Amino acid sequence: MSTVPSAETVRPGVLPWTLGDRVVVALNDGYLAGSPGLVTGLEADEVARLQEAGFRDPAVPRISVNAFLVLGGPAPVLIDAGMGQGGPDTLGHLPKALAACGVAPEAIGTVLVSHMHSDHTGGLTGTGGAIRFPDAELVLPEAEAAYWLSDGEAARAPEGRRRGFQAARALVAAYGDRVRLAGEGEVVPGIEAIPAPGHTPGHTAFQVSSGGHSLLIWGDVVHLPAVQFPRPEAGMVFDIDGEMARATRRRILDRAAAERSLVAGMHLEFPALGRVRRDGAGFAWVPEPWSAAS
Repeated sequence: MSTVPSAETVRPGVLPWTLGDRVVVALNDGYLAGSPGLVTGLEADEVARLQEAGFRDPAVPRISVNAFLVLGGPAPVLIDAGMGQGGPDTLGHLPKALAACGVAPEAIGTVLVSHMHSDHTGGLTGTGGAIRFPDAELVLPEAEAAYWLSDGEAARAPEGRRRGFQAARALVAAYGDRVRLAGEGEVVPGIEAIPAPGHTPGHTAFQVSSGGHSLLIWGDVVHLPAVQFPRPEAGMVFDIDGEMARATRRRILDRAAAERSLVAGMHLEFPALGRVRRDGAGFAWVPEPWSAAS
């Protein structure tokens, strides 16, 4: 019988990739044990069939959770921060991954947030709501902050989503004057914010560029690769606007396939970098080969 390793015994998931004059490090925070019922737009038995065809667990799909560290600028930039202490033992391993890189929390100069779901922002604070990255500027998408900090949206939200509004307010209060709201375009040198709404109103992808090379870190465009690449119409119950999320996913997958661009995602299986190709009416994921020179 298998057991889940404890936070003390789990090995950190860390893999660096060279991108021009910079290094992008994939950091694994762990995984969330899901279910076929989390997928919308497909019957549960079709979800299970696709999972099994992809050599993944059909009954308990694993949703990987990643963050990305960008080195080579004035100070390290962290894109998303994992779950932190608020989730199951299968999550919350980002601090160990950062430590394996030799990067202390105090060294992080900027944290870019793709969106304000807890598996991306929970790791920004620790015990008692203390900030984990005391010298970092926290950059939030304008449209994301407008939604999660809105009293009206909080009042209209279904019960299961209201904790997210409370957490967003607490996060912004904790970082105080270190919070910066940003729109589309360059948010720090060499990193551009690209709106990708639907999953949340301000959900944002980030394109890292250096030395003629680029990497699109697309956030939560895909949660379950075995399902949503071949069937991009499949959404997730976490999507706030399901139709918009589907349209965004199709648009970004079309772009990635046409441009043969290097992409990464917060819920692609670690190390989460690769390319997209068209496959019939859907798409397929092609992992990027890694070597010690990558």
